[in-house]
Amino acid sequence: MADEPLPFTAHLEELRKRLIIASGAWLVAFLACYSFAERLFGYISEPVQAALPEGSSLVFINATEPFFTYLKVGALAGLLIAMPVIFWQIWTFIAPGLYAHEKKYAIPFVLASCLCFGAGTFFGFSFVFPTIFTFLIKFGTGSGEINAMLSMGSYLSLSTKLLLAFGLVFELPIVIFFLARIGIVDHKWLAKNRKFALLAAFLFGALLTPPDVFSQAAIAVPFIVLYEVGIWVARFFGKRKKDEEEAEE
Repeated sequence: MADEPLPFTAHLEELRKRLIIASGAWLVAFLACYSFAERLFGYISEPVQAALPEGSSLVFINATEPFFTYLKVGALAGLLIAMPVIFWQIWTFIAPGLYAHEKKYAIPFVLASCLCFGAGTFFGFSFVFPTIFTFLIKFGTGSGEINAMLSMGSYLSLSTKLLLAFGLVFELPIVIFFLARIGIVDHKWLAKNRKFALLAAFLFGALLTPPDVFSQAAIAVPFIVLYEVGIWVARFFGKRKKDEEEAEE
């Protein structure tokens, strides 16, 4: 049986508590990562450095850009490190509304969420970034009359947006799992609305990537594949009548 309903103000207080803990974990991780920010940025910028013409490198166009760039790198790295704590806080906030037999998914939820997000960022950085930046830079310098001079800040902004996009896309099976467990969707509904998922995949790709077909497809294709995975997840783990009967007892 789920826990007794709490008043709205109690929910707000619980949410505030979880946000404070999650933010605190992020802050501590950020402070730890900031001292390595320059080295981390060197690693993050490897795909674009390899794509730049020989003799070219990233530049900064104002005096404060390196400082704020390294600040953002520390924040991003801290977010990734604090992700297990953040996902745990999300779970502890929603857990009181779940039945006892559903709460056993706590640790698998945190582990799977972190694993999926990490897999998404790894996939984007290792397999998509080199191709995207090689294509974009060669396209821009193809005539030989234009030199590539990318700024640190603009590269970090684009790469951060792409990494978060890949991380979020890879969370799709986890989202479908919970929607199926609480009975909002099932595998039949997901399969029936496959065409809308296809449209959403390319819209998502168009909103979060540079305006080239490859970048958009790099987001859309994993989205579609993971949606299909989500259909099977919903088939095997979706809410059934037996689960409802056990919950009512």
